[in-house]
Amino acid sequence: MKLKPLNDRVLVKRLESEEKTAGGLYIPDTAKEKPSKGQVVAAGPGKLGEKGERVALAVKAGDQVLFNKYAGTEIKLDGVDHLVMREEDILAIID
Repeated sequence: MKLKPLNDRVLVKRLESEEKTAGGLYIPDTAKEKPSKGQVVAAGPGKLGEKGERVALAVKAGDQVLFNKYAGTEIKLDGVDHLVMREEDILAIID
């Protein structure tokens, strides 16, 4: 299934969190927090400005980003969990 976000929305795939701690202890699934790091899969064309012009997004497909823990709407595409969120919910781009 293909999905193309509209306006300033971005489709993000969560990156998996660590399975064990730095000390070597394994973390059970019930104790894991949802990762707040992901990879941009698709981005919309941008927000409309005051004069009707498109303002391009700062992120693009392939960027790794940090976002708020409760940001976006969870959806499932081809059995994989994704998030659809606004660009303003993204906190930073990871280089």
